[in-house]
Amino acid sequence: MLKSFSRMLLGAALIGAAFVPQAFAETSINALFMAQAAYSEADVRAMSEAFTKANPDIKVNLEFVPYEGLHDKTVLAQGSGGYDVVLFDVIWPAEYASNNVLVDVSSRITDDMKKGVLPGAWTTVNYDGKSYGMPWILDTKYLFYNKEILEKAGIQNPPKTWDELAEQAKIIKDKGLLATPISWSWSQAEAAICDYTTLVSAYGGEFLKDGKPAFQSGGGLDALNYMVTSYTSGLTNPNSKEFLEEDVRKVFQNGEAAFALNWTYMYNMANDPKDSKVAGKVGVVPAPGVAGKSEVSAVNGSMGLGITTASKNPDEAWKFITFMTSQATQNQYAKLSLPIWASSYEDPAVTKGQEELIAAAKIGLAAMYPRPTTPKYQELSTALQQAIQESLLGQAKPEDALKGAAENSGL
Repeated sequence: MLKSFSRMLLGAALIGAAFVPQAFAETSINALFMAQAAYSEADVRAMSEAFTKANPDIKVNLEFVPYEGLHDKTVLAQGSGGYDVVLFDVIWPAEYASNNVLVDVSSRITDDMKKGVLPGAWTTVNYDGKSYGMPWILDTKYLFYNKEILEKAGIQNPPKTWDELAEQAKIIKDKGLLATPISWSWSQAEAAICDYTTLVSAYGGEFLKDGKPAFQSGGGLDALNYMVTSYTSGLTNPNSKEFLEEDVRKVFQNGEAAFALNWTYMYNMANDPKDSKVAGKVGVVPAPGVAGKSEVSAVNGSMGLGITTASKNPDEAWKFITFMTSQATQNQYAKLSLPIWASSYEDPAVTKGQEELIAAAKIGLAAMYPRPTTPKYQELSTALQQAIQESLLGQAKPEDALKGAAENSGL
């Protein structure tokens, strides 16, 4: 009896042991995302839940911070082994590669990925011939316009040049339709650099030449002069100097702007009758050009997902990244951010209801102009943000402000 009881205990212990590995097989990975623009927090959570359903042995802990906190949070967490997967801006691979923040994943990228993803999208994650992640958000800024306001002003077509935009805004203002027809994201933040870069691309400017600042003259100076003129002319909403992209979206959705520069995500949000007063009146075209210099203008505002060098679970992290950037996932959420996959643009499920945006994207995404590629990007951006703000507030002439930015850029 004692022997049989012992055997029963042993059997129970063995059965229990058989279940132990399964119970403890779950791997946790920590992922850092931003809580604004493109995919919303709810959408990223839904994508992650779908991933966990397909991979029940991997748990994903999500953290969201505003864009402005994304870079510092990533860098500061390295010492504590904080994150496995991080969202990163196109401007950071040079710095992250130089400081060993992200893993080189070139060997993990398959031929199907190389062939299927739009060529321009790879510039988001590549530096010095290596890939530091997968492109995820493919984006540029477009010119949005209120079709109803333009029609009331007797304007037949949206502007094709930046000068035309100012002329049309003046017509709208003079007719009493809107006091300040243009809205921009000119807060002292990266948002202002994205608007500035769009204009630098229009004016054929250069940020760097032989590794040294070149924005103090030519197209770089022309771009800042345009911003200041637009601001001081009374055509631009004076609060633009404090606006981020979400502020611009709210003003535009409220019917208080005829023109606004913003990312892809605004198109479907501004067309949602539940939240927007301008649903059905939203027009979108590539950002304008400059006569004799450019047809259109565009900034590369894309973002990628990468594995940090602090990650203890790089294989699981890569599995999560490939799911999040897969064509199936991207197509499902194409109303928020356009897919990185070339063949997605032939899929009616992606294009239906946003044909106007897709038409603008085919031109805008091909013209994306990069912000400067340098490991010292943060210092350069901070110096330029200050120069833009000083110029808008009349504290310095644009040429002096840009000379100061060049001196303070660390380059």
